[in-house]
Amino acid sequence: MIEPTEKTIVPLGQIVATPAAIEALKNAGQSPMEFLSRHRRKDWGEVCAEDCNANDRDLTEGNRLLSAYRTKKDVRIWIITEWDRSVTTILLPSDY
Repeated sequence: MIEPTEKTIVPLGQIVATPAAIEALKNAGQSPMEFLSRHRRKDWGEVCAEDCNANDRDLTEGNRLLSAYRTKKDVRIWIITEWDRSVTTILLPSDY
């Protein structure tokens, strides 16, 4: 396993979550850190190849990043890091 370095880690800024996302994680018995650490390591989860490539490109171009995951209860969650890396939001697609 390759150890993350500063160049391979996405800065998250302030971390916030919607009430629905908090409830979904609680119901699944999962921690937000489980998903945030994947996002931070550039594991974009269940995004299509086009979005994955866009995320990789947007890391250097300073655009917003989107990851998508599923909880153990099969609830889809998104993690969005803003273009300036000041805020990362955990939310459900229906919160968007």
